[in-house]
Amino acid sequence: MPPLNFRIPALVLCVFFSQICSGFCSQVYIVYLGGKTSDDPDGILEQNHQMLASVHEGSLEKAKASVVYSYHHGFRGFSAKLTEAQASILAKMDGVVSVFPNVKRRLHTTHSWDFMGLINDESMEIPGFSTKNQENIIVGFIDTGIWPEAPSFSDQMMPPVPSRWKGRCQTGEAFNSSTCNRKVIGARYYLSGYEAEQGGDNNPTLSLDKTVKFKSPRDSNGHGSHTASIATGRYVENMNFNGLASGGARGGAPMSRIAAYKACWDSGCFDSDIMAAFDDAIKDRVDILSVSLGPDSPQGDYFNDAISIGSFHAVSHGITVVSSAGNEGNRGTATNLAPWMITVAAGSTDREFTSDIILGNNQTFTGDSLTITKMKKSTTVISASDTNAGYFTPYQSSFCLESSLNSTKVRGKVLVCRHAESSSESKLAKSLVVKEAGGVGMILIDEVDKGVAIPFAIPAAIVGAKKGTSILSYINHTRNPTSRIEPAKTIMGSLPAPRVAAFSSKGPNSLTPNILKPDIMAPGLNILAAWSPASKKMESNILSGTSMACPHVTGIVALIKAVHPTWSPSAIKSALMTTATIFDKNGSVITVNPEGRPANPFDFGAGFMRPERVLNPGLIYDSRPNDFKDFLCSIGYDNKSLRLITGDNSICTKSSTDSTLNYPSITVPDLRDNCSITRTVTNVGKPKSIYRAMVSKPAGVEVTVVPKLLTFKSFGEEINFTVNFRVVAPYKGYSFGSLAWKRGKVRVTSALVVRVGPSGHESTS
Repeated sequence: MPPLNFRIPALVLCVFFSQICSGFCSQVYIVYLGGKTSDDPDGILEQNHQMLASVHEGSLEKAKASVVYSYHHGFRGFSAKLTEAQASILAKMDGVVSVFPNVKRRLHTTHSWDFMGLINDESMEIPGFSTKNQENIIVGFIDTGIWPEAPSFSDQMMPPVPSRWKGRCQTGEAFNSSTCNRKVIGARYYLSGYEAEQGGDNNPTLSLDKTVKFKSPRDSNGHGSHTASIATGRYVENMNFNGLASGGARGGAPMSRIAAYKACWDSGCFDSDIMAAFDDAIKDRVDILSVSLGPDSPQGDYFNDAISIGSFHAVSHGITVVSSAGNEGNRGTATNLAPWMITVAAGSTDREFTSDIILGNNQTFTGDSLTITKMKKSTTVISASDTNAGYFTPYQSSFCLESSLNSTKVRGKVLVCRHAESSSESKLAKSLVVKEAGGVGMILIDEVDKGVAIPFAIPAAIVGAKKGTSILSYINHTRNPTSRIEPAKTIMGSLPAPRVAAFSSKGPNSLTPNILKPDIMAPGLNILAAWSPASKKMESNILSGTSMACPHVTGIVALIKAVHPTWSPSAIKSALMTTATIFDKNGSVITVNPEGRPANPFDFGAGFMRPERVLNPGLIYDSRPNDFKDFLCSIGYDNKSLRLITGDNSICTKSSTDSTLNYPSITVPDLRDNCSITRTVTNVGKPKSIYRAMVSKPAGVEVTVVPKLLTFKSFGEEINFTVNFRVVAPYKGYSFGSLAWKRGKVRVTSALVVRVGPSGHESTS
């Protein structure tokens, strides 16, 4: 490890330049002006230039030169290079909703459809319903682009492109207008915001990123192709990863169309590019947007966040937006919190990829791995802490950090390394460190035991802390300890499934506690799907993350839209949530990795998605655009800001609270004595029908429902009901229950989430 004084000058220099640049250097800011009020793009652009000229000493030339994007299709605004002082002036101008920096967002990084009960063929039919209309459903993906030549994106036997499609196939590097087909019907890319930041003009704290490949919609990363194929990929007969997980693979809605919006690059996705992608997708008339990326936790205000802004206007145009909850794993870290989005947590299927670790005493431990390389024989196994090199301490070398291992001690041995970081890439890097030091195998102890399988550079496997302790005990108490790591194999049904993935970000909602997030859970652990050959020269790959869970829901949303084309985004969300299950395939309550505790709505929202139930939910909780306007009023937006956001003459009413939003779950984060919550359900099932209320009460709370019976006389009829909560016993923290409306085999279930606050007066909403 180099002496500390080698690092100090660079740090001081960075701080020095940062302080200078805080007032005088420019960076990209997004200036959000709210809803669209004009169909004249030239007029909007001129207004933007005039606004910018006011902070550029009246110079229109400087104003035009500063512009990165102008947004005018689905909403109004622009992104431009500004100093902090200029941004501050613009933020105070009339007509400006918000001004915020061009922050970089992170990507939230098969058999899963069989596991969820869909028919194993190209049609992906749900029993009892025809989903053939999916060929008219257009799904947009804001991601890293697409590899159109992949078998998953073949247009064989697909009919002509829907005539309502308004998008285009943008040309660029290794991508021309004929690269699109009847499956991938549109593709665009967004680089201006990325280049403006990574180019580092006048900003010594930023440096040019040399990793940009394909200045076009072509996917050089793999993530975009992976997510698109999970949701909408065609049937591929023998997809596998180095022989693992071999079999037929397809997306949830394989005959639907794809529109790719490449706003993400290898180092991330910038807000200005994301906003431009949303703006174009609204103009292009997609039906669904899948967004497997998000902000870091804690998330900022809704209208200082590109994804929240873009999705608000997309939903206002009838586009369903599906997003990932994030991969931070801890309580309260869920992101993409806006109630108009569907936010997805990640769970497992019943398929695992494991390697056996065989010790010299014939003890065998199973670890997670995607490595198929075989060790020739058993060899000495030692702890990496015993191989420290140079300035590194034994503790530091135990994590197999770069340059921390003594190659003389490591050569020819299996090393036991520790892992405490969050990224899967660093696990792979550890195997490279061991390999470069001469090691022939690695046992990686993951303190969190996330269950994520990795394709290591040498024979290796990941174990949890308990197994790791046993292996280290064997090493410490054996004169000549040895081990052999077997090649990875596919294992089916060895553990209860689904389980909540350890990395999946969890509630409660840090912005609006009355809105439950995440909304629902879908498979996101070790998912096989298409890949970009430009990355690692592979055509398919296995990844884990809420990035993979999100497109599973997107695929089912496409099927719902195919069968019920007039349903609103809120109706679709309701169908997903109220038909979900909280039980695994064995009939037990779903548990959370790695500790195995029973899961609750903060882990999985309404529960695990059940595709076979979503097309016949019986009743739906629908929220219309006016409901979201009332929601904004309830969280502090006044008439002026509301009108700017919506682009109309909306006004706030004094009766609005965030609890009045007609959400498919009910959360009361501060129950004082008692309160009442009203909801409205719409009959989308049997015209003449009666539903009976069934309540599972949260601990310490009495729950009554009025009325107890809902009697419908016609299809589409709406009925209001009220849920009354009353504190009957003290209870620390949140407690959980449910309300189900039951008719025969149909159950319309809503999660009840309550936290008892200090005793106070009665509140009604």
